[in-house]
Amino acid sequence: MSSTHTRLASFIWSVADLLRGDYKQSEYGKVILPFTVLRRLDCVLAPTKQKVLERKAKLAERGVQNLDMLKRATGGLSFYNTSKLDFQSAVRDQDNVANNLKSYIGGFSENAREIFDAYDFPAQLARLDGAGLTYQVASKFAEIDLSPEAVDNHQMGYAFEELIRRFSEISNETAGEHFTPREVIRLMVNLLLAPDEEELTTPGVVKTVLDPACGTGGMLTAAEEFITEHNPHAKVVPHGQELNAESYAICKSDLLIKGENAANIKLGNSFSHDKHYGKTFDYLLANPPFGVEWKKVKDDVENEAKIGFAGRFGAGLPRINDGSLLFLQHMIHHMKKPEQGGSRIAIVFNGSPLFTGAAESGESRIRQWILENDWLEAIVALPDQLFYNTGISTYFWILTNRKDEAHRGKVLLLDAREHWAKMRKSLGDKRKEIPDEEIAKLTELYGEALTVAENPEHPMHEKVKVFSPRDFGYRRITVERPLKLRFEVTEEALAELEVAKPLAKYESREKLIDALRTLVDEPASYRKVDFVKTLKETLAPLGKLPAAVDKAVWKVVSISDPEGELQTDRKGEPLPDPDLRDYENVPLDEDIDEYLAREVLPHVPDAWVDHTKTKVGYEIPFTRHFYKYVPPRPLEEIDAELKDLEAQIQRLLSEVTE
Repeated sequence: MSSTHTRLASFIWSVADLLRGDYKQSEYGKVILPFTVLRRLDCVLAPTKQKVLERKAKLAERGVQNLDMLKRATGGLSFYNTSKLDFQSAVRDQDNVANNLKSYIGGFSENAREIFDAYDFPAQLARLDGAGLTYQVASKFAEIDLSPEAVDNHQMGYAFEELIRRFSEISNETAGEHFTPREVIRLMVNLLLAPDEEELTTPGVVKTVLDPACGTGGMLTAAEEFITEHNPHAKVVPHGQELNAESYAICKSDLLIKGENAANIKLGNSFSHDKHYGKTFDYLLANPPFGVEWKKVKDDVENEAKIGFAGRFGAGLPRINDGSLLFLQHMIHHMKKPEQGGSRIAIVFNGSPLFTGAAESGESRIRQWILENDWLEAIVALPDQLFYNTGISTYFWILTNRKDEAHRGKVLLLDAREHWAKMRKSLGDKRKEIPDEEIAKLTELYGEALTVAENPEHPMHEKVKVFSPRDFGYRRITVERPLKLRFEVTEEALAELEVAKPLAKYESREKLIDALRTLVDEPASYRKVDFVKTLKETLAPLGKLPAAVDKAVWKVVSISDPEGELQTDRKGEPLPDPDLRDYENVPLDEDIDEYLAREVLPHVPDAWVDHTKTKVGYEIPFTRHFYKYVPPRPLEEIDAELKDLEAQIQRLLSEVTE
């Protein structure tokens, strides 16, 4: 992080000293963030302020009502302010600062006013006024120069992120929900866009980009910069949606300042209110919050899932406590069709979406849908401790629906977990970063990996593996063992029977238990027909038992025993023993019977597969494919080390006791 934005964030943070006592720590951001945005917008408009007022006067003379024509006077910005006040003049009158600021904000074009509505800024001004703090806080901001010449967009973006991180920490919120480390974004954008470098240099190219969890807009900015660096004449049209009002306001103000159409940044939940309904995009990228439940929008999501692929969630629904794969389905829904040029997607996930969910669960069905459609281009494993709010391992998923012939039917796994440098100072849980030179290496390696996929003869890098989508599929088979029983009455069986639910209302419960207790010392029977006779004679005084009671009795007296009698159905087929039931995952392209003969029958010759219970599942066990066996140290070496440690301890103890 640059010293400029760090000093800026520290200066703005000093305003918190004024709020202490009248505001809780968790409320500081509600004041400081909108004031920062307001001051930034004010400084951006300052050079053209007089020109806008003159233009407004001329339009009024001509009776023109469309004030959007004032945008021409701002030098290419997409917003304006028609108030005669600016920030400093509004603050100058100490007794009327709140009213002046409200009047000044009212002079903004609607697209800028929406930002302060998101902050509910008028309410904050009223609260500040009630505490007698309006002038003190506003005059602090009047002192700082937030013009683009003094603080460029990069530094401003970093400053906002630093402030949000601090506010999140003191209010126990999740900072990582609002923004992503910039070096992670740069790497992600490189991998997403690098394969299209040649296309992006086409004169007059126009590309649309969507981030459905855009936070402060860092990913949209990075994507735009990548494209315009390769082609200064390219036009990039960013779109975003954000649930957090503060992050949304910062993202929108950033686009306004850069002269772009901020109307494409929407406030709201992407799951329940898709604000970009009906639109498709060239590039889609996101870092949705990890492991966040979607219980609040459960009804909306489930209702949309009922209409299948006519909606966004036709492939399946993940667990209620992790909406990650909902975001991915949402993004896939917004891809352009291949005949329209197709799309590319990059998304940041933790490890859960790779493997969570058994065969035919919602997660597995979503993975199956993606892999069988051959949309998954690559998964990249990142170093841990990269993010502000978690130290866990993370992954990029790169998808596209426009694979060329050479890459069809292939999925790349790239292990980037060792490409990092330790930070001089930790930021929350972020202790590692990916330096520029490592980003360059990984971008080059990704390009080489794509080349390897094109040519199987090409030597494979140890950090890259290529698979077929079917390699991640498996059949979940149910392996049964025959039910073999012996029959006897034990004290343990009677204790279990006494608390059995069917006996709770049985009038002859005590008589039944007493009658069965007479058989406790009898030897076990290994033929059911013999035990039926014994049981019938013993319980004859009770008459015919209710069906539920009879079933409960047989349940406790039937004991699984390898030496017991084989139990069969009416057709003479062996019955399965539920306690011996096991499950195996068999690769899709392997014959189940051959797998059984090789892996199971040598150990349990009487096993069989119940094919009616077989399920198809998909998972991506990334770490398994890159696992390296490290042999344990020789015992002699460990013994020598232990003896050395013992000697050291004895020496230290002797020094203490002398």
